[in-house]
Amino acid sequence: MLDRPAIVEPLDDDKIPATFTGNRGLDQEEPLIFEIGRLDATGVDIGAPAPVETRLGALERNAPIGLPGLTEPETMRHYVRLSRKNYSIDAGLYPLGSCTMKHNPRSNEKIARYEGFADIHPLQPQSTAQGALELMQTLADWLMKLTNMQAVALSPKAGAHGELCGMMAIKSAIAAKGEGTTRNVVLIPQSAHGTNPATAALLGFSVRVVPAAPDGTVRAQAVKDALDDDVAAIMLTNPNTCGLFEREIVDIADAIHAAGGYFYCDGANFNAIAGVLRPGDFGIDAMHINLHKTFSTPHGGGGPGAGPVVLSERLAPFAPVPFIRRKGDSLQLVEDAEGAQSFGRLTAFHGQMGMFVRALAYMLAHGGDGVAQASKDAVLAANYVRASLRDVMTQPFGDRICMHEVLFDDGWLRGTGVTTLDFAKAMIDEGYHPMTIYFPLVVHGAMLIEPTESESKASLDLFIATLRDLAQSAKAGDMTRFAQAPRLAPRRRVDEALAARKPVLRWEEKTAAI
Repeated sequence: MLDRPAIVEPLDDDKIPATFTGNRGLDQEEPLIFEIGRLDATGVDIGAPAPVETRLGALERNAPIGLPGLTEPETMRHYVRLSRKNYSIDAGLYPLGSCTMKHNPRSNEKIARYEGFADIHPLQPQSTAQGALELMQTLADWLMKLTNMQAVALSPKAGAHGELCGMMAIKSAIAAKGEGTTRNVVLIPQSAHGTNPATAALLGFSVRVVPAAPDGTVRAQAVKDALDDDVAAIMLTNPNTCGLFEREIVDIADAIHAAGGYFYCDGANFNAIAGVLRPGDFGIDAMHINLHKTFSTPHGGGGPGAGPVVLSERLAPFAPVPFIRRKGDSLQLVEDAEGAQSFGRLTAFHGQMGMFVRALAYMLAHGGDGVAQASKDAVLAANYVRASLRDVMTQPFGDRICMHEVLFDDGWLRGTGVTTLDFAKAMIDEGYHPMTIYFPLVVHGAMLIEPTESESKASLDLFIATLRDLAQSAKAGDMTRFAQAPRLAPRRRVDEALAARKPVLRWEEKTAAI
């Protein structure tokens, strides 16, 4: 185990030197662009436009647009400085549980920028995009083989969008059996991702909660107790949100099918079992796959994302368009349902091409055995963190081997005066983004850590040593280190509840009093 470097000593507030600029060394202070820009200037010279006859009538702008003007160097520096304030996987270990912040290989980025992939347009003739269609077909084939499913919809743009797709296929299948008005309940485990009940409700289903067992998993008997003739499906995550494998998943699937319902699996945690276990073998009917979590496409920032959905033989006829089929020597992107049972189009065009390229590049680089090894390494890394911290931090379900993420609670903090939030904020001073906190909701003061397979033993050792040092400080009553954290970040702790309730979303120029 690593000792804390002696040169890194926490500074008391009165020992932190103030600076004229507001900068701390090379950590540049950066105001809003409206505060540094000049509304009457621009870094680009644009000639006066030729006279035109307006067609806007009363809607024509009659005041300046109000954009700040900056020189080119000022503009570049502004956005570079802002980028340095955004923690990223390129800067350090990113332990967010349930989010899988894994490294994105730069080779994938290079391939995604190849002209034949980056410059194609969804409306160009399909005869000129056969390579792209071949890539999509190959990706679909990999996804079906890894899951042992019969069909795949590539068009969903993210995990929640994929959930919507899979549940729409289930809704269509129920309607096709003439049960659309009677089967209107979806079973959701207590520990589920929040998008699961939201998706079900959006489609008009009622939600029936299935309680979690004391060990954090779902029992088949609990599902059977919740079943009735009105149940359309169950939405269950495996491995689940507590980082544990659902051991009774086959019995759960059998019970759902016997009752006439369908099994939707949230595939957010496929990164723990890809290449090792096939969800289709469990009895799954539909599952979305977050390409950013399992196959290294970029994550966050609002997109672009991709959440393909694999479907069983029972649901394959209801898959959305478009889908790819081979016609002679060429591939064809089928754009309409052609009288089939498809529920129709989920989104414009075919999905996120750049994400498809990155994901397939990752798969081909690893091979089937490499994908399996990545899953095993992710599980190993999480259990290494679990075993290294179990003597100083408590686990809600006992010292049980986890999957790709390990869950701690705040039991070990009781009596210290330090909260889960305090602990997370203190991690920022140490140069780490906090782990996921207060989720899953079934655990009080939850701290969910997912190191991913991307991290070396050396980086894990430093992370573990840092958390051990923080834990020792908390137990020693060092409240200054926690109550005022973060103290070394560009911004100090804010009132997050107030910020959420009363956000300031618009900058207004303040006029100095005369």
